[in-house]
Amino acid sequence: MSEECRENSLCVEKDMDMDGSHFIYRQISSKSIKFLDFDYKRCVGCGICVDICPTKALELGPMQEISTGLDAPPVMMDLEKCTFCSMCTNFCPVHAFKMTEEGELPEKEEFPTFDSYVRMNEKCLPCALCKAACPEEAIEVEFTFPKKEEIAPFKEDAEGEIEIDTEKCNFCGLCAEFCEAFLLVEKEKTPTDPQPFDMLLVDEDKCDYCVLCQDLCPEDAIKVKGEKRGEAPEIEGKVTVDDEKCTRCTWCQVVCPYDAVDIKKQFEGELNLIDVNVDKCDPQGCHGCFNVCPSHLWYVPEEGAKIAAKSDYCTYCGACVNACPKDVMTVSRIKVNHTPVPDSPWAEQWKDAIDSMVTGKRNYPDVSRTLEVEPEAHKEHVEVELPQVDGSLLKLAKERIEKAKPLLDNVKLRMMIEKEDPEKLSDEIKKRLN
Repeated sequence: MSEECRENSLCVEKDMDMDGSHFIYRQISSKSIKFLDFDYKRCVGCGICVDICPTKALELGPMQEISTGLDAPPVMMDLEKCTFCSMCTNFCPVHAFKMTEEGELPEKEEFPTFDSYVRMNEKCLPCALCKAACPEEAIEVEFTFPKKEEIAPFKEDAEGEIEIDTEKCNFCGLCAEFCEAFLLVEKEKTPTDPQPFDMLLVDEDKCDYCVLCQDLCPEDAIKVKGEKRGEAPEIEGKVTVDDEKCTRCTWCQVVCPYDAVDIKKQFEGELNLIDVNVDKCDPQGCHGCFNVCPSHLWYVPEEGAKIAAKSDYCTYCGACVNACPKDVMTVSRIKVNHTPVPDSPWAEQWKDAIDSMVTGKRNYPDVSRTLEVEPEAHKEHVEVELPQVDGSLLKLAKERIEKAKPLLDNVKLRMMIEKEDPEKLSDEIKKRLN
């Protein structure tokens, strides 16, 4: 920060730096710093931030080229226009923007953000399916029950038989977590088949037929003939969803065999394919919508149309629309799920930004610094008798003004000047001067 700005408490400077794929924007005053971190590799180019920005500080990049391989930021910022209001941060569906603050800042209301979540309900065992299915690696599962070796150490030369009922097995993975004799074979996940496994194998060289897995299996899919050595543990553990990575795509909900995943998306809406344009699609040569979609819902069907989508996965961000060169799809939103808008000076702008995500119409605030004033007619000059000035009173007034000036550096007092009634403000100033 420049020396001139350090001496002037109302001076604000801005700068920008890069750290890998992160654009780091800073707003610096004598008392505080705001950081706006934009990860352009995380950004999918949905354009929501561009549409809602109250100062038009953001601009969408060439998404058709970016979605097919051009290494460029999907969104660019005009730093001079940015007010660090946090709208882009609060309403980025993939958390590509993050804002942090340091220093002395006034207390502020919590501005609205998406009211969305992925939660595991009381039906969750837990098991390993949601973690393995998540395309964003946003789910972690911690199992807290004891493993087989802790209950019944491996017994050499044990004899017996073990059989997996493939009709009953849902690949929950608990047996593999419990005992190293089991191995889940992974397969490629697709929108039409998000199941992450296609086979459960048993390495009988590592199995001593202790029967514990049979008792542990929630689907009664394992049958063992052997010597039972101990009691199977209760299934216990914890599932954690990383909200910074989770896009609310619903893959976890689809693969869960226990209806244990509750999801509330950022938007409610519709994804539709435009029939007359679908034939223009070149999914092998383009692949733009595949590359940007945070829900990983696009696929090429074996027969029929050139492209198809599992619309249940859609979060209605609109990135595919910006990426498609042939206008193959449309995305419409009918509702934004958001937290309450606080009663604050900028409340109307936040409400309008939220409404615009549904209507597509944004009413921007007047940020013009030019005022048009109608010219007044010439007035006849009137002599005004100047009042007599009492020198002693003038001196006293100047002394009080000089004494009060430092108070204007106080952020809390400036907030009171804007919001509080004059009587309360006067009492506060008197208290600080005495």
